[in-house]
Amino acid sequence: MKYDPVKKGLGNVFNRSPFLRKLFYRLLDLLLLRAWHIKRELRRARKQVGEAGDVLDAGSGFGQYTFFMSRLSRKWRIKGVDVKEDQIQDCNEFFTRIGEHDRVHFELADLTKFREEGKYHLVLCVDVMEHILEDVEVFRNYSFSMKDGGILLISTPSDQGGSDVHDDHEDSFIEEHVRDGYNITDIVTKLKTAGFSEVRAGYSYGWPGRISWRLSMKYPIIMLNTSRLFYILIPFYYLLTFPVSILLNIMDVRLKHRTGTGLIVKAVK
Repeated sequence: MKYDPVKKGLGNVFNRSPFLRKLFYRLLDLLLLRAWHIKRELRRARKQVGEAGDVLDAGSGFGQYTFFMSRLSRKWRIKGVDVKEDQIQDCNEFFTRIGEHDRVHFELADLTKFREEGKYHLVLCVDVMEHILEDVEVFRNYSFSMKDGGILLISTPSDQGGSDVHDDHEDSFIEEHVRDGYNITDIVTKLKTAGFSEVRAGYSYGWPGRISWRLSMKYPIIMLNTSRLFYILIPFYYLLTFPVSILLNIMDVRLKHRTGTGLIVKAVK
């Protein structure tokens, strides 16, 4: 399934003004369950990092989480990096237009090569590692670039049906994924090997999240890939499904899951 063209098309629509871009971020925060989990972890990290600090958004994409972090503390200095030049340009333009370019900026970077020794108090990595084969090298780069006691937060699919893959004969729903999901033991071991002393991993997208993901993401993306007509019809679809998805997201964040299709990982250097 072509996921990136749909994201790019929606981004172009909402990139016409700062107001529309903020609205886009807000809609993503509500619809994407991973945002609910990550924002909770970021609020907790804010207490540990403190009021001032250097933050890296590794694989910043649309800048959704960079924007959220810029509101958590006005004294955080935030860098977003990504391999997509158009998104870097769009993000820099947006944060300049809203007057945040002095403390928030974006750079083109390959995470397999990105290294800035001992700089960051917090590194955020949301839905990135499933796109990178050289994951251990990236984990080492994160560790090298962080201060002692720094926090790494990762959101990524698990091997319990992540990427909507449930057996060896299925392909990832997201074409761009190089792996279908991480085993908890595997990712914890890799992070400790890379230099992290404390690693905690837990499941997200339990049964409520799986239903919510299908309603709010999978089915709409299938429709948008089918015909441009659905760009007009999709608001009416969400009018029906949005309340259900929100309720399911609330349940997923509040419940503790014995298994799930997503992982939330916190590692301390």
